[in-house]
Amino acid sequence: MRRPNVLLTGTPGVGKTTLGKELAARAGMTYINVGDMAKEGELYEGFDEEYDCPILDEDRVIDELEDKMSEGGVIVDYHGCDFFPERWFHIVFVLRTENSFLYDRLESRGYKGKKLQDNIQCEIFQTLYEEAMLSYREEIVHQLPSNTPEDLERNLDQIMQWIEQWMKDNN
Repeated sequence: MRRPNVLLTGTPGVGKTTLGKELAARAGMTYINVGDMAKEGELYEGFDEEYDCPILDEDRVIDELEDKMSEGGVIVDYHGCDFFPERWFHIVFVLRTENSFLYDRLESRGYKGKKLQDNIQCEIFQTLYEEAMLSYREEIVHQLPSNTPEDLERNLDQIMQWIEQWMKDNN
């Protein structure tokens, strides 16, 4: 039975990993955190001194994921989305978090200075939502609030319903 591929994107700290892991467990799908995958496979092309983080080698990430994505049933979690092939995803969820929540989450991860400010601005200006809208068909891109445990439960229920409907329609 074929399952859809789902992309979870949004600013760091919005809850992609929490949602993705729980969703994969409930739906019996494969969860892939691109940041973790890149770290394990050293899929980098340098280091960004200003943001104090490695620079992702997007081509190597694509090569690494290609076979898994063609099988379906994959939930991909990453803050960027414009380099993934459009054909990979059946639906894209952009998680959104109010700045007061996001600031605390990022600060508790050790974000400071420019990195903290730029990520907050990224959320204010809906940068990743716009990136998703430009990268994928508008009708498959959805924003979800991700502030509270209640939002998490609601998002899980909503996405599970979507997955079940997709499977009925496509199998």
